[in-house]
Amino acid sequence: MNPPSPITFPALLVCEPQTGGLKVAALTLLDRLVVAAHRGGASPITIVCSGELPELKRTKALGIPFAVVAEMPAPRTSSLIATTSLHVQTADVKRLIQEGGRLLAKDGTPLPIGLVPSLNQSLPEALNKLTGVTAQGVALPVTDAASAQTAERALWASLTSSADGLVDKVFNRPCGRPLSKLLIHTPVTPNAVSIISILTGVVAALFFAQGDSRSIIIGAILFQISAIIDCVDGDIARAVFKESPLGKWLDLAGDQVVHISVFACIAIGLVRTEQTAYGTWLGLSAVLGAILSFIVIVRGMRYPPEDRNQMLQKLIDSATNRDFSVLVFILACFQGLEWFLWMTAIGSHVFWMVALALQPSRPLQPSPR
Repeated sequence: MNPPSPITFPALLVCEPQTGGLKVAALTLLDRLVVAAHRGGASPITIVCSGELPELKRTKALGIPFAVVAEMPAPRTSSLIATTSLHVQTADVKRLIQEGGRLLAKDGTPLPIGLVPSLNQSLPEALNKLTGVTAQGVALPVTDAASAQTAERALWASLTSSADGLVDKVFNRPCGRPLSKLLIHTPVTPNAVSIISILTGVVAALFFAQGDSRSIIIGAILFQISAIIDCVDGDIARAVFKESPLGKWLDLAGDQVVHISVFACIAIGLVRTEQTAYGTWLGLSAVLGAILSFIVIVRGMRYPPEDRNQMLQKLIDSATNRDFSVLVFILACFQGLEWFLWMTAIGSHVFWMVALALQPSRPLQPSPR
């Protein structure tokens, strides 16, 4: 049985001369509005612009089709109508298309976007007749450069991930945010940042393998830097609409490569310097546990989100954070990495067994062709 077709409505996006070209996080308001409307389900998209069309960098990069007209046409059916005097995110556009109404900012301010059944009067009058729907994401009026900066600050503050652990929230992401804000103005992609994070983590592991105090401290610092960079790729992807399935899997698989490399090389360093009699077995156990955890997590991700209980989803999210990097750094400073290896050698197996036990008992259904 095929899934029901998503609800779609045509979109009329009015590019206002004073706001359409204003930028929020490197993209013009018109560019953001087109992408949000497209991802929210609007089709076809018509831009009403009587002057020069502002830059549509992401719209064109994503291959989103659109038409441009000089005057506002009279819609023949219910349409998503919006002006560029606002910043809005995809999730709220999708809600409007599904539920109807006019979007309100969280403080109740009416915003110039709504699902209008007809346009027999002016746009403000038509929007005023609609039921208000309070935004859940960042939705703000933008009328000038100052309000565009306010919207940009709110956007950056909202960019978090369900996979963020405590260290990510209070340290890694804030430390990486200046780099994120710089890189969105460059051609650097989130996937390229992910690869840099992975390589930094692997180099950190090689320092752990040396076993001496100086190398271990350098390795711990590089491992923490890798964790910081690991937050930057998601920041860039969400800020400028560069999310991709490849990026998601690269992030997940890359984290496991780094984890396995660190576990193995800590064990090698401990054995090389004869700091423990159990280093080889502890390392093998930690690596095996990490591999089994990855397999189980990938299996869990194949179930649709509605079939995952809350605890399973938390375990899936935790597989892509590196909160333990701080623990590694602290133990490295006090020559206590053997304790970390004991914890991972045992804890990784507890992790995959719990994750497996929490998965639905029904078999996975094959993907529809």
